[in-house]
Amino acid sequence: MRIGELARATGTSVETIRYYEREGIIPAADRADNNYRDYSPEHLATLTFVRRARGLGFSMAQVRALLALSADADTPCADVDRMVQSQIEEVDRRIGDLEAMRAQLSGMLAACGGRRIGDCGVVESLANRPPAN
Repeated sequence: MRIGELARATGTSVETIRYYEREGIIPAADRADNNYRDYSPEHLATLTFVRRARGLGFSMAQVRALLALSADADTPCADVDRMVQSQIEEVDRRIGDLEAMRAQLSGMLAACGGRRIGDCGVVESLANRPPAN
């Protein structure tokens, strides 16, 4: 399959595929007689794996580690389990940060009270100045 087909099949840009290939994240594609890159089902599977892992928030270093671990079907899962547990903890931390942000935004909105912009509680909160009275 050509790079455009691989890009469409995985929802990845052509430039990202080329980057992953340069960085060794996916193996280099063979070249057809016409010098076009020729991607195999293995490329599709690897790129799908990378995209799913990235979608779950794993860093590229973690994706590389996951790919290395997945290369041997007989490898114990303990290292992968630790990586996933660490990612769950990171997601929980982000959720906490987002909940705190939501509470702060809700408080700012409640402080507004529909006044004119010069007295707006939201603008005052963002500017960190005391409300005008």
